[in-house]
Amino acid sequence: MPNKWSFLMGPVKKILERFVGAGVGWIDPFAGFNSPAEKTNDANVEAPTTHHMDALEFLKSLKSGSAKGALYDPPYTIEMAKRRYNYMGYTDTASFATYMANCKREIARIVELGGVVISLGWNSGGIGMKYGFEIEEIQLLPHGGHHYDTIVTIDRKTNEQKIIDWLAESGDKE
Repeated sequence: MPNKWSFLMGPVKKILERFVGAGVGWIDPFAGFNSPAEKTNDANVEAPTTHHMDALEFLKSLKSGSAKGALYDPPYTIEMAKRRYNYMGYTDTASFATYMANCKREIARIVELGGVVISLGWNSGGIGMKYGFEIEEIQLLPHGGHHYDTIVTIDRKTNEQKIIDWLAESGDKE
C-alpha cells in the first residue's frame, strides 16, 4: 500500500538495505521522518533531520563529490509541495519543474563518481544521463485501486566530466 513516508514501504526498505545500509556518507534533501541517510534535511522543522533548510539551499551547502549517495524523494507535484511544506514559492508548474531540475544538478555535483542516487516519484527519469548518471535499476511499486504507482529509479554516477562541464558553463568554481 502507498505510504506518505515512502521509506516505510516494504519494497523501498529492501532497496535501502541493499544500497544505503546505515546511511553513512548519504544525503537526503527531502528527508521527512524516516530517512536512513547520514545528512538529512527537511523544511518542516518538526522532522527529525540534521538540517531544516530549503532543499536547494541545503544541497548548495554541500561540497562537490562529498557523498556516497543520495536519496531523492521530493514532493511529486506542485500541489504536494504546497500541501506538505505549505510552500507557496512555486508560482506555476514550470517554476516547480525548474526547482526540481536545479536540485538534481546539485545532487549530481555532490555525489562521488561511482555513487548511487535512489529517486522515488511518478516517473523513471532519475537524475539523468545529461548529469553523468546511468540507470542501473527501476522498480515499479503498484498500489492498486486508484492510487498512482511509485517508481523507484536507481542511478549510478558513471561520468564525472558531464557535471564538470555543467559547473564550468554555470560559472560555479567548485
